[in-house]
Amino acid sequence: MKKIVMILEKTNTGYSAYAEEYPIFTSAGTMPELLNNAQEAIDLYYEDELTKSPYHVIFEIDFVQFFKYYKVLNAKFLAEKINMNPTLLSQYIRGHKKPSKKQFEKILTGIQQIGQELADINFIGY
Repeated sequence: MKKIVMILEKTNTGYSAYAEEYPIFTSAGTMPELLNNAQEAIDLYYEDELTKSPYHVIFEIDFVQFFKYYKVLNAKFLAEKINMNPTLLSQYIRGHKKPSKKQFEKILTGIQQIGQELADINFIGY
């Protein structure tokens, strides 16, 4: 199975995605639209090969791009959640510093925990 890694980025006009190893790229005004467009671009690129070789798409985004899109997740809240200095986390988010592997894993785990907590919430009355 082919693995296609699509890099996601926030642009001045919306969002873009591209594959580093294949001539596949697209853009869109919103992130959901971008994910759909990326899938379509991949399908078009492999149009003749789809029945012969299935593929697996992985979407990747760096911390800077992630926090540009998910503005609702603020650095101070995340820093408190993962017990990290908020100024240091802010420097990672802005791209001024690059986190070590250990710090990267800590941040990623915190983001995933918040996502899981949100997914597990049920609202009363609906």
